[in-house]
Amino acid sequence: MIRESKTMAKVLEDLSEHQQYIALQHMRDWFEQDAHRFERMHQKVGPLLLDYSKNRVTEETWQLLSDLADASDLKSWREAMFGGEKINRSEARAVLHTALRQERNAVVEVDGVNVVAQAYQALDKALDFAEKIRQGMHLGYTKQRIVDVVNLGVGGSDLGPKMVTEALKSFATGDVNVHFVSNVDGAHLHHVLEHLRPETTLFVVASKSFTTPETLLNAQAAKAWLLAQTAWPDDAVAAHFAAISTNLQATAAFGIHPMQVFEMFDWVGGRYSVWSTIGLPVMCAIGREAFLQFLAGGRAMDAHFQNAPWRENMPVIMALLGIWYNNFFDAHSHAVIPYDYGMRSWTEYLQQLDMESNGKNVTQNNQPVNYATGPIIWGSQGVNCQHAYFQLLHQGSRLVPSDFIVPVNSHLPVGKQHTVLVANALAQTEALMRGKTLAEAQAELALNGQDIHLAAQKVFSGNQPTNTLMLTDINPYTLGMLIALYEHKVFVQGVIWRINSFDQWGVEYGKVLAKTIEQELVSGVRVPHDASTFGLIDYYQECYVSTTTASLDD
Repeated sequence: MIRESKTMAKVLEDLSEHQQYIALQHMRDWFEQDAHRFERMHQKVGPLLLDYSKNRVTEETWQLLSDLADASDLKSWREAMFGGEKINRSEARAVLHTALRQERNAVVEVDGVNVVAQAYQALDKALDFAEKIRQGMHLGYTKQRIVDVVNLGVGGSDLGPKMVTEALKSFATGDVNVHFVSNVDGAHLHHVLEHLRPETTLFVVASKSFTTPETLLNAQAAKAWLLAQTAWPDDAVAAHFAAISTNLQATAAFGIHPMQVFEMFDWVGGRYSVWSTIGLPVMCAIGREAFLQFLAGGRAMDAHFQNAPWRENMPVIMALLGIWYNNFFDAHSHAVIPYDYGMRSWTEYLQQLDMESNGKNVTQNNQPVNYATGPIIWGSQGVNCQHAYFQLLHQGSRLVPSDFIVPVNSHLPVGKQHTVLVANALAQTEALMRGKTLAEAQAELALNGQDIHLAAQKVFSGNQPTNTLMLTDINPYTLGMLIALYEHKVFVQGVIWRINSFDQWGVEYGKVLAKTIEQELVSGVRVPHDASTFGLIDYYQECYVSTTTASLDD
């Protein structure tokens, strides 16, 4: 039987009515009544399994959410993105991070240019350079081997490569140590450089325009450190700097050799760029073959997203669940908790991917939205967080959906610790779903000979939704799948909210104001501000002590 498609208004009406029923139900009852709930509500793609059975959804919910995807014309938007159409309308750009991980012989054209071939040309150059670093073929000015690579970037030029390098540390081979500096606070650069030797250090300046203020400030400081520590001539810089940029004139003026400048493209946003030459520090850490496996994992998730029906489509499932809670349960934050030490920067990376993409209040057609869009993404690594904010998840007054990311195997097993780690993750999802009733709390206290008047303090409402993503292990392929999964989830939600997930005008505004205030702090020339900003500027100038600060070469 062919179902008649619904209008968006009808879908939203049906979902709102359905939510009133679901809000009165408890997941523990569903599990008690249905022994096959997990079988029906999990999805496996290669080595990645998603259990979404611990969510406040029924089969009717899924049908209605699938109607929402159809009413949003998701299929057409998906085809447009993969096909190279300029779906980033405010900047008139294609959105083709997926092209970066296509098979080498694939063809995706933008303005008559096959961007896959273009991407591989740049990627091969970066991979070759990384291999020269790893094999000791690229030497410093004094012909010593490079052993430390320092990435200077900010935002997508830092968060993605940093997260991937940390997560894949077990796959790092050779004698190259990779470091990351992003903070414009000089302490960050200082603490990285204080243990390095100029003779064996290479800096990678990651800035498409080579004008990013924070990155260029750190690059100039790194250059000054290099020359001051060694008394080398200016042309020594060429052996110790590389850049990821399209501005060859600016990189040459800095002193970087053209063969050590690696191209980026307008059709790749910064937060989606780890697959590109921005991944140069990752390449230096894990090598060519592992990086190509990383791309292959992303490509596998792309194929799944393109071909699986909504009800079996992992990114779509996760996106629709997010919409369900954000827009129909008023749950405007989402916790993401990786149970893996190497993934400790995962949530920070996702914060940019999700909130910079979908933190918008205007539609693609420039109309203000009157509904919630991107949620607040937060979280940290397990099990530390269980002793911090899990109290709020279990007994707080808010509905907080959560993602648990759990590798089955550890690359660094120590005793039984990984088993304990996994047990904690699975126990938390069960506890968040089941809760504990007053009667159960009273019985537990009585059994232990304790005062049953404390029972109310030990009640857990449960019914807190969780997704559990289990991977065989964290390796280049599975990590590539996981990143692509969340990229597509964000894209699907942006389509349903009718917003542009690929611009970031809100980031630009603060930068413009900062430039004005910076000049005022230095020159003392007053420009119009509100009373608060004036007061803070005055206090800064009153308290500022002009001294010679400790330099990087001390």
